[in-house]
Amino acid sequence: MRLKLDLFVVALLISIVIAYIYPDLVLLGEGKLLDRITSIGVAVIFFLYGLKLSLQEIKSGLKNWKLHLMIQSFTFIVFPLVLLLFYPLVSDGIQFDFWLSFFFLAVLPSTVSSSVVLVSIAKGNVPASIFNASISGLIGVVITPLWMAAFLSFDGETSFGSIYLGLVFEIIMPVILGLFLQKYWGTWATRNSKVLSNFDKFIILLIVYASFADSFVSGVFENTGKLYLVYVTVGSLVLFYVVYWILSYLSRSVFHFKEEDAIAGIFCGSKKSLTHGSVFGKLLFANNPSAGLYYLPLMIYHALQILIITVIAQRYGNREINSEQNPFGNRSKSEKMSISLKRK
Repeated sequence: MRLKLDLFVVALLISIVIAYIYPDLVLLGEGKLLDRITSIGVAVIFFLYGLKLSLQEIKSGLKNWKLHLMIQSFTFIVFPLVLLLFYPLVSDGIQFDFWLSFFFLAVLPSTVSSSVVLVSIAKGNVPASIFNASISGLIGVVITPLWMAAFLSFDGETSFGSIYLGLVFEIIMPVILGLFLQKYWGTWATRNSKVLSNFDKFIILLIVYASFADSFVSGVFENTGKLYLVYVTVGSLVLFYVVYWILSYLSRSVFHFKEEDAIAGIFCGSKKSLTHGSVFGKLLFANNPSAGLYYLPLMIYHALQILIITVIAQRYGNREINSEQNPFGNRSKSEKMSISLKRK
């Protein structure tokens, strides 16, 4: 079993290092240049997403409504509720920032491309993963800001209405435009999706750089302590396995999904989108000096979910292959004899 080094995770780390060494780049154009570039870039990302969005696959995916309901309920209700259990234990200051950074992670939509790829590797229900990953991002435009509004105070240029207006202009309208032009450019966008994904990653890196540069300039990280990163990493790891275990139990022991559906449910329900997190955070944490802190769990969780789910997906895939190569598998003696007689 081979694990490839995720170069995007490495690039994220490099962007943070650059933000630490050269934080003043974020101040170019009175601090508005980078913000405008990323706003345009985000709109282009979701325009391309609209070009590639398959309405036919979404329509066909509506049939498996129990699986979809479980995934979306877990993504936007159960996941946040797990974090809310710890809210009474949180005090002000750095403890609140630590908790809020994990809550921000919990209320984000599921990721799209990696969920589909990994479900495919694991021989799961790919159409269901495409449906849920696509719908999740659209639902998140409404739900994620509502969750965060309960714990964030908006003032000055940033208001609750301006956040939704920004999401409409940077996500909803570009997606609609992409869908409208899909019959002209959709095939081109799908054919060049791998190349276009590099543009997505570049914009995310710019957003991450800007957020951490602001935090370094304001000195937020000077108050976190040396073990802060360790706590975030351990918290992300524990959160992932808690969520993964609950989803596994619900999929197999409560809803009794077929294995293909269970794989799609577990993979989609346990993953969070760095793309949507970057876009939402850019609007939710505008002018917030703690923005860098709020991105940390998301980036670490992103790296962990890719690493862990890749290992699990490869095991599922190998198990499927082995069962095809060995038709007897773990069957009883009578079942093996029956198969042998049929083949003869």
